[in-house]
Amino acid sequence: MTLLTAHDRRQRRVLIGLALMFFAPLGLSFYLYYGKSWRPGGRVNAGELITPPRPLPSLALPLAVTTATTSTGTSTSAGASETNPQFLKGKWTLLYVQHGRCDDECRRHLYDTRQVRLALDREMNRVQRVFIGDGDCCDVEELKAAHPDLIAIRAGPRDAPLLTLLPEVSGAVNSHRVYLIDPLGNAMMFYDPGVKSKGMLEDMKRLLRLSSIG
Repeated sequence: MTLLTAHDRRQRRVLIGLALMFFAPLGLSFYLYYGKSWRPGGRVNAGELITPPRPLPSLALPLAVTTATTSTGTSTSAGASETNPQFLKGKWTLLYVQHGRCDDECRRHLYDTRQVRLALDREMNRVQRVFIGDGDCCDVEELKAAHPDLIAIRAGPRDAPLLTLLPEVSGAVNSHRVYLIDPLGNAMMFYDPGVKSKGMLEDMKRLLRLSSIG
């Protein structure tokens, strides 16, 4: 049997301490917002928690891209044509889905999520916004001009594995809900249409403060 020296024991304590420093905040944040008995602020959160959180698949989805006309008159796509398969990981994501034309309600939710992200100030880069809409939902150039930070995805059969995991209202995913996805790619909260952007902002501030990921 090998006996540990004082130096070995000291090194082991250092390693254990470093591991606790790394994993403890992560474990605490998961316990706080995934724990069965916890609700932010004594259930003052504006959103509804999805329990248990639903892991979403890694998918490369087609982007809604603008077209540019070359000197020869040929139309070409501007920028990348699809997302990285891991695009829902690494940041907090506010996801909005709309089938059909982007009406006043749709535009309001896009505006609200934009303002919420901007209001996070120095923390805004920890949050991204994703919009999944039909090809004829709106003018892509106008959408990009109004929402330059928005990841706009063209709806189609490839997004079905993702959308089927989102809570529905009367069988319709595009029920003017905003879905919140954590940096590990789990759908963990949603906002009903009547929720004020102020409530969404307070939830985001609280989660970003508690979270050591994303």
